[in-house]
Amino acid sequence: MKQGILFVMSGPSGTGKGTVCAELLKNKDNNLFLSISTTSRNIRAGEIDGVTYNYTTPEKFREMAESGCMLEWAVYGGNYYGTPKKSVLERLDRGENVLLEIDVQGALKVKKAFDDAVLIFIVPPSTEELRRRLESRGRENEDQINERIKAAEFELDNADKYDYIAVNDDLASCVESIRAIMKAEQFRARRNTEFTERLKK
Repeated sequence: MKQGILFVMSGPSGTGKGTVCAELLKNKDNNLFLSISTTSRNIRAGEIDGVTYNYTTPEKFREMAESGCMLEWAVYGGNYYGTPKKSVLERLDRGENVLLEIDVQGALKVKKAFDDAVLIFIVPPSTEELRRRLESRGRENEDQINERIKAAEFELDNADKYDYIAVNDDLASCVESIRAIMKAEQFRARRNTEFTERLKK
């Protein structure tokens, strides 16, 4: 069976990458499945265990990380976040394509461990638009928004380490561009050598 493709999506907070992921996952486009991250933080109102995140204790998370069960992991705000390795590899082995929505540091760790992963970076059309989107969410104060903008600058400095960059100016256009990237990746020569080898026989 042909191996699935691991797609990794990152981008600064406020770029709309969560919305882009939701659109990509509709109707299982490109045989795509979202990997659910694991976290040690408490579940919040409106979240669902196994859907929003897989929730666990800090002790259990550390145990999984130390035993090599995480494809990547990090600590944010005193809580652990990571990508379970087993479920990702099982889907890839079944020929399914897997999407990770993770930060830059996590994405680069995945690329180091999984060289065939395809990294896609989502950017806003401008810093001004990014600030406008963060303000319109109404979730953070001015200082927190400034911190988000500062973090975005770090992430943008690493965008050239990704395979593709997509601008989320218009949602529909951005989603179609990424769908095209995913489709094209499935036709890369290195992923289809069994067909050429079969014709040689």
